[in-house]
Amino acid sequence: MAFWSSTSVFTSKVPRKILFMFTLSLSVTYLFYSLMSCYNSLQFPLQENYVYQGRLVTEEPTFVTLREKLYSASQGFNQFTESERTTAIFSKDHHHAEAEQRTVEWIRTQASPTNAVAVAVAHHSSTAPPPLPEKEHQEFSTTDSDLRVNCTSDYGEKKLPQAIIIGVKKGGTRALLEALRVHPDVRAVGNEPHFFDRNYEKGLDWYRDLMPSTLEGQITMEKTPSYFVTNHAPKRIHSMARDIKLIIVVRNPVTRAISDYTQTLSKKPEIPTFEVLAFKNRTLGLIDASWSALRIGIYALHLETWMQYFPLSQMHFVSGERLIVDPAGEMAKVQDFLGLKRIVTDKHFYFNKTKGFPCLKKPEDSSTPRCLGKSKGRTHPKIDPDVIRRLHKFYKPFNMMFYQMTGQNFEWELEEDSESRSSQD
Repeated sequence: MAFWSSTSVFTSKVPRKILFMFTLSLSVTYLFYSLMSCYNSLQFPLQENYVYQGRLVTEEPTFVTLREKLYSASQGFNQFTESERTTAIFSKDHHHAEAEQRTVEWIRTQASPTNAVAVAVAHHSSTAPPPLPEKEHQEFSTTDSDLRVNCTSDYGEKKLPQAIIIGVKKGGTRALLEALRVHPDVRAVGNEPHFFDRNYEKGLDWYRDLMPSTLEGQITMEKTPSYFVTNHAPKRIHSMARDIKLIIVVRNPVTRAISDYTQTLSKKPEIPTFEVLAFKNRTLGLIDASWSALRIGIYALHLETWMQYFPLSQMHFVSGERLIVDPAGEMAKVQDFLGLKRIVTDKHFYFNKTKGFPCLKKPEDSSTPRCLGKSKGRTHPKIDPDVIRRLHKFYKPFNMMFYQMTGQNFEWELEEDSESRSSQD
């Protein structure tokens, strides 16, 4: 009995010790492998440090690979015990957010300053895909030259014009251009380039170099009134930009002809009288339509050439008469046509009694108003009323045709009684 008693004690104690040691050994072994697994997962960012910094911003696939590797340690939990597997499943819903947070924290502490953009990318990746590398680089790359572009109008890009004032001479093109130049989104050449009628052989590069530099959203413009009556100008402009916008300032052709003559007379006092130049045979009442001062006023003839290349939707006609009596109203229409905000309004104009037309009020940086020069506002010479009447009769059918072509009635016939009196340019 003693033997069996001692044997019983031995068998009851020894297996317990062996079982305890065996269990302890397994626990230590498991703990060791668990720590090694965690260590490897924590060391991953350091191992991939140079690859991450060099490729994160420039290679989109890196984002997916990076997240997959970050999650690999916790996703491969099949080797864990049942209790750990239960814990992993329980925390699965929170896993993605925690992994993303680890990514953000690692970037903040490990990534170089030049890769600071990666912080925003990693933080945003849980709700939206990463932006394209090229766009990302553009948005976050700021240089001194970029800042200077926003600070001064001297910087920008020279572009071919998107709009041209093509006519007509002595219609009010200079007044329109100066008013448009008040708008901050309009950059225009001051002088008339005459590219499409006199300098075309110099090429588009020469023409572009004449243009002012423009920033994003600004319109490049120029004005050359002789384009409207130049037969080859429409084709040349169309070959440059078929979607260009064209502005034509028209005026009563009789008044316009007298104004044209007045300008020439100021330069060449020796020229014949207006009456002499206007007729081939005054006795027979034959008008000399070959005289440029009269030929320009046959608007329907010239418009027909332009309509072979451009639709009316790309043309805007400004009334020279309304530009004088209601400059703000005409400017509103022009700004709408160009797709500009209505910035130039009646507050920018005042009527100059000496010249007889509106002038721009002085800008904030100037002590004098901006009014047209001495070549504008000359007093017209007295013209024989019979000549004026004959000219109105000559232009009337052409005017009617022009009204039909444009869909606008400029009501020049209502001015016949006033044209016999002296007027101003």
